[in-house]
Amino acid sequence: MNANWLDEIKWTEDGLVPVIAQEADSGDVVMFAWMSRESLALTAEKGEAVYFSRSRGKLWHKGEESGHVQKVKSIRVDCDKDVVLLSIEQVGGIACHTGRHSCFYHELQGDEWVAVEPVLKDPKQIYK
Repeated sequence: MNANWLDEIKWTEDGLVPVIAQEADSGDVVMFAWMSRESLALTAEKGEAVYFSRSRGKLWHKGEESGHVQKVKSIRVDCDKDVVLLSIEQVGGIACHTGRHSCFYHELQGDEWVAVEPVLKDPKQIYK
């Protein structure tokens, strides 16, 4: 596979690009993460989301511990080619390490953040 398409991405100074993961069926935005050149290439090659974990400083195949992989349906880039949008199938229906469907489960209500999505599975059962 020709990797010239990777050269068109506008990478940050630290060699990353922000990525939004959106569920193909529901349209729900389930995650925000980062990808390196290598992780984006692997994502395209494998058909499953591979991110770059800034906190761990390494590649992170989504679901490697939990089993909640993201099967990639399409990879898009915005008009400036500085944000990637993955259309995904979220295996197991859980994207968040808290055991929720989406990482975006806090909603501003008045002057406080309220958790508005239920925990679908206790993280202690997910991460052994």
